[in-house]
Amino acid sequence: MTNTYDLTDLLRGAAERAEPVVRGVKESDLGSATPCSEYDVRDLLNHLFHVVISFQALAAKGTADFSTTPDHLWDEAWRERFGRETGLLVTAWSQPGTLEGTSQGMGLPQRTVGEMVLGDLTLHAWDLACATGQDFVPYEPSLPVLREGLAALAPTGRKMNVFAEPVPVGADAPAFDKLLALTGRDPAWRAPAAQ
Repeated sequence: MTNTYDLTDLLRGAAERAEPVVRGVKESDLGSATPCSEYDVRDLLNHLFHVVISFQALAAKGTADFSTTPDHLWDEAWRERFGRETGLLVTAWSQPGTLEGTSQGMGLPQRTVGEMVLGDLTLHAWDLACATGQDFVPYEPSLPVLREGLAALAPTGRKMNVFAEPVPVGADAPAFDKLLALTGRDPAWRAPAAQ
C-alpha cells in the first residue's frame, strides 16, 4: 500500500471535507465539548489551524514549534483563512521532492509526516463535526492509507498521550469507525445535551 498513492490527491480530498465543517462552526459552538477531551471547539480549531500551518513548513523540510498554540480565531475571517491555509498545505506537499528523505522537524520519513497531517485533517474534521452537530463523510480513498499509517504510529501515540486506548468496535463496523476506534475515539460519541 505505502507509496502507491498520491498524497496530494488525498490531502486535497481531506481538505475539501474539512473546510465545510470549519465553515459550519458557529460562534455559539466555540465553548462546546469535543471528542478530544482536552479540547473544546475553540481549542480544537486553534490546534487544527496550527497543524495546517506548521505542516506547510514541515513539507519544505523545515521545523515547527508545537510547544504553544497561537490564537488563530482572532478575527471574524478565520473560516475563510482556514480554507486558504489548507490550500497552501496541499500546495506545499505537492512540490517535487517533498516526500523524499527525513523530516528535519520530526525526525521521521517525510511520507510519514505527510500521512500525519492527512490524519489530523480527517480525524479533527470528524471531531469538530460531532461537536457541532454537523455531518461528516471522510474522503474514502484516504482510509486505507490512514489505517496503515495510524496503526504503525498508534503505540508511540499512546505512550505520548496523543492517542487513547483503542475503543472496541464490531468486526463488521464501517472502515472509518474502525479508524476512529484505533485512535481511541468512540465512533458513537455525541455532544452532551445543552443544560
